[in-house]
Amino acid sequence: MTAFSSWQAFWAMGGYAFYVWLAVACTLMALGALVLHTIISRRRLLADIRQRESRERRIKAAKMKKQGASS
Repeated sequence: MTAFSSWQAFWAMGGYAFYVWLAVACTLMALGALVLHTIISRRRLLADIRQRESRERRIKAAKMKKQGASS
């Protein structure tokens, strides 16, 4: 036994198609936005980590150079 007798009945959703498909569209848009936000946040976080590590390496190199010059 199937819930709908035809594809047309499926797409019509018993007369509530507008509300059903609007809810589906809103849900998919929200999930898409969440995925996009997660990807963007991850890229920013990784860029910040790379920048911080680069800065720490430069500071360490400058300290080593300063110690070598004063010795």
